[in-house]
This record gives sequence, C-alpha cells and structure tokens, in this order.
Amino acid sequence: MPSTLQSLIGNLPEAIVIIDPVRDRFICANNLACELFGRTDTDLMQRPVSSNFRNSLPQLCVFTEALLHRGVGMMQEISAVRACGKELELEVNGSAFTLEGNDQLVTFCMRDKSWYRQWREHSNAQHHHRSGLLHWQRMHQVFENIERENQLILSAAGEGIYGVDADGCATFVNPAAERLLGWKAEDLIGHNIHTAIHHTHPDGSDYCVGDCPIMAAFKDGAVRQVDDEVFWRKDGKPIPVEYTSTPILDNGHLVGAVVLFRDVSERKIAEVKLRSALEEVERLKHKLELENAYLQEEISESYNFHHIIGRSHPIQQIIKQIQLVAPTVATVLITGESGTGKELIARAIHHGCDRNSRPLVRVNCAAIPRDLFESEFFGHIRGAFSGALNDRLGRFEVADGGTLFLDEVGELPLELQGKLLRVLQDGEFERVGESTTRSVDVRVIAATNKNLKQKVTDGLFREDLYFRLNVFPIHSVPLRERLDDIPLLTTHFLKKICQRFHKPELKISLAQAQRLQSHNWPGNIRELENLIERQVILSRGDKLRLEAPTATNHQPEPLAAPQEHDLVTEQDCRSLRHRAITGALRQTGGKIYGPDGAARIMGIKPTTLASRMRKLGIQRDQFTPNSSLSR
Repeated sequence: MPSTLQSLIGNLPEAIVIIDPVRDRFICANNLACELFGRTDTDLMQRPVSSNFRNSLPQLCVFTEALLHRGVGMMQEISAVRACGKELELEVNGSAFTLEGNDQLVTFCMRDKSWYRQWREHSNAQHHHRSGLLHWQRMHQVFENIERENQLILSAAGEGIYGVDADGCATFVNPAAERLLGWKAEDLIGHNIHTAIHHTHPDGSDYCVGDCPIMAAFKDGAVRQVDDEVFWRKDGKPIPVEYTSTPILDNGHLVGAVVLFRDVSERKIAEVKLRSALEEVERLKHKLELENAYLQEEISESYNFHHIIGRSHPIQQIIKQIQLVAPTVATVLITGESGTGKELIARAIHHGCDRNSRPLVRVNCAAIPRDLFESEFFGHIRGAFSGALNDRLGRFEVADGGTLFLDEVGELPLELQGKLLRVLQDGEFERVGESTTRSVDVRVIAATNKNLKQKVTDGLFREDLYFRLNVFPIHSVPLRERLDDIPLLTTHFLKKICQRFHKPELKISLAQAQRLQSHNWPGNIRELENLIERQVILSRGDKLRLEAPTATNHQPEPLAAPQEHDLVTEQDCRSLRHRAITGALRQTGGKIYGPDGAARIMGIKPTTLASRMRKLGIQRDQFTPNSSLSR
C-alpha cells in the first residue's frame, strides 16, 4: 500500500507527505517534500515526524487532532526544521483518510512561506527604519502568535477581546468583540482602536488618548480594571462596558495590551431600577414618618370628631352642616372668632368622610415665612436652595388622599395666594428646584377669623381664591351666642383637666354656672377652658374654687362721664375704651377706615384704632353686617 500511495503523490507539484499520527512516522513522501526537509526519502522515512517539527510540536498535535476529527483543515503557519538546522515557515493544508484495517492516516500539503516573508520585510524595512519602529516585526510576531495559538479560545469566548500594539492599533479582534461593537475585525486591525470605539465619554465630551487607562498601561505596565465606561458601536450608539486591560511584555519591553470587555447594559438598567425603587421606598418611608407624626399629634391632643359639646340651637345647626358636607369632597370655609373651635369643626368634617383613614394635615398660614411658603406647601429637592440638604415633601404631598386644613388662611400674603390657587384649581404643583409636575388628590378645609369678603373689597385677598374656598361656608359662633352650652362645656373641661392633673373630679354648682353665663367671653371657649384649668389648680381637696370673671352685660351701657373728684382707675379707662370702640364699630357696621368709619367718629387715626382693638381683643368681624351681633 505505501508504494501505491507513493506513486499517487510522487509527481505532484507541491511538497506532500502522508503520515501515521498514532505511530509518529512517515508513510511516504514525494520528491519536493524530501527537498523541502533536505533529506533523502530513506532518511526521512526512518525519522519520527515530530523530529521535523520539534519547535512547533503543540500546534502540530492540535492541527492533527482537528484533521482526524473534521477530515480537512488548514494551518497558515507552522515551523519545521531542515536537515541543516535551518527553520522553515510552512503553510499546510491537511486531510485525513482511513485505509483498510482501520488505520487513520493524514496527508500534509506544504508550502514554504519564507520567500514571501523576506519580500515583505524588504519592502517595509525602509519605512520601519524611518519611523523608529525597529522592534515592530518582533512585536507584530508576538500578536500573531497570540492570535494563532489561541484562536480557538478567542472564538469560543463570550466576552469581547481585542489586542492593541504600542501605537494603539488593533492587532486582533475576536468574534464576540465584533458582535458587541458592530465592527468587522478587518475594519479595526491596523487602525487606532481608541479613536474607533473609545473616543468619547458617556456625557459626550471628548476622551483624550492621554487619559485612556488602556494607553496608560504602556507607560507603567499595570493591569487596569474599569467598571463604568462606554465603548461606541459602529452605528454610533454607546454600550456601557466594564473591561480589564493587561499589558503584553516581550523580552521585558511593553509592546501592547490585551483588553477583555463585556456589555453591562442589563446590569446598568437593573441598577437604575433598583435605585429608583430605593428612592421610592425612602420617599414612602419619609411620607409615612410625617403621617405618623401627624397621627401621633392627633392622639396626644386627644381630638375626637364627636367632641363638639353643646345642645344650643347654633351648635345643633353646625352639626347638621357637618353631617351634610362631610361625605362630599367639597371645599369648606370655616369662619369665626379665635377660640370658637374652628379646628374641631374641621376635624369632625374629616372624620365624617371616606378620607378618614388618611391624615388631616394642618397648616398655620400665619406662621409660614414668605420665603419658605413654596417649600412648606409643595416641598423641595436637594440643593434647591441654601440649606436644602435633602429632598422634602410639602404639606400637599403628605396630605395626598386625605385632608389639608388651612388655618388662618386670611393671613396669607397677597403675593403668595396665586400659588395656592393653582394647586387648589388643578391639583398640580412642582417642588422647589424641580421641573416635574406632580398631581395630588387633597380635600381642602380653610378657616379664618377675618372677614375675607371685606379683605377682597380692600384688595388684600384674591377674589378668585375666596370663591374657590367659600364653596360651603360654616360659621363657628362665639361662646356669648351659646351661653346655654356653658354648663356642659364646664363639666367637660372639669373632667378632662382633673384627669390630666390627677385630681379627683370636681363638680360645679348651679350658682357658679350662672355666674359663668353672665360673662361676655371675648376669648370664647379658649378663655373658658383656661379659666377652668386655672381654678382646678387653685382648688384644694374636692371643692372647686371658682372665681368667675366680672359679670358684664351683653349690651354695652351708655358711656357715663366721670363725676368731679371721682377716682378713675386704669381698669376703668380700659373698660371705657372698650365700650367706646365697640359702640363706634357697631354704629359703622365694623368699618374702620373712611369718612364714615369708626376711627373718624372717635377722632383718632385708623392705625391707632386698629392697635387698640388688638390690645383689647376686639374683632371687627363681629360687627359686620353678616355677624349675628350686628343684628
């Protein structure tokens, strides 16, 4: 059989050998093959195959195994040794076949590549010398060896891998890198890969080559790991990557680097979603903390929406109004003097609607500084202004789904009323420092001790805001108009205060109650509660020491001029001034300014009159035409 094979390959124009890979011996070789190895046919047949490829034996083994598995194959470059010791660079085409007897043989068809290498080196020698790259041939050989010896590994790797030389030009690109970057290997090899895929930062700014960690490896030889950068695809789209750049040394010289990278787009998306979820959790946590604070405040102050004490006709009328409006979402405006229980009415409305599972958030409009109004109502984001160290929810967001109680809304500065009107009309607002529009579902209850209609006339309150608030008005009557409720209120306050002070429950006699009913109560229910609390403190044992305030008639007596030689005390002066002011206000219907105002009648400046009214606790609203006292 060897003679038959010899006759088949003997005259072919290429160097051909047939080998037995298991026994490591030649079966036959043609004349050109013998000339290529510099040996006679007999000498060649007596030597092991491996002895002629001793410098590239691993590649030969891998190539042979591939031929036995696949049947055919090609190795572009493998080293062989001639008889004289000269090394050959061969290009080998191979095929495997089986003889009778199940012997597997391999055919090698070999070509000498040295003449081509010499020609290329000669043509490029002048250019290499001029550019100072005398070591380029050896460096390029290093990368060719890396690519050749690890081709199977590079092709199977799921991560992108490419090599660069010391000039930043690509030397090899594996299939995964081609797929991730959209470039073909031939488009990148020999070109500066930084300008192709690494030219720009994620924010769009230029990425200087001098700042590139991959290129920096050529200076210090350090391995660089980068977790947050982008490579740019051929179609101009960025892909977030993490990569490792490992320098390549040849005889102690840095000649390039191998870069392994992977696409982390899905991980980045997951990180953004996680961050967003954590921010939402933090926002909800902060909102719950605020809601809990409001609920704790409600509990600590022992508010109860049933705790509207009284059986007088005005109180029963208010309870009917609450029962009518509570189940709706209508805006309610509660008017009345200070201390008449406007907030208690607001809480009763809130607890009577289907929003009672959410908090009732109270805002004292008179206590909010002008420069903090937007932040207090609408919240702000971190860095919106000096001192804004964290995001903050405004009162509207905290009250979302619940009720917002705007106490003392008449004190709101005119320039801020328009901002409040917008959110009341549209249910939309923006946090300070943020352009995102947010929506809320909030029921609004407002309260004031001012005559808002008069403030609108005086240009101190927006008419559109007044109509927005005054959908369902409720007037909280003063205590002097519900004197029948004083015994009930006194009993209620006695019980509550004695429990708080850990005193035995005290009783009030009918005579004491009647004395309380004879007082004008300018401070209303708040004045009555304070009085009871003070008397409980002063009482000893189980007896109430009740010293009611001096009785006053509800209709002011005519002003009496002091008689000659009468002694006029400071209290007398205060009482005379109080009567004079209330008489003038009743005569003018509560009007202070103008030619027909109370100040003109009394012969003093309007500002002086307003100052005295504040000191004496006189409210102009109770003398206006819509007040029960004016009738």
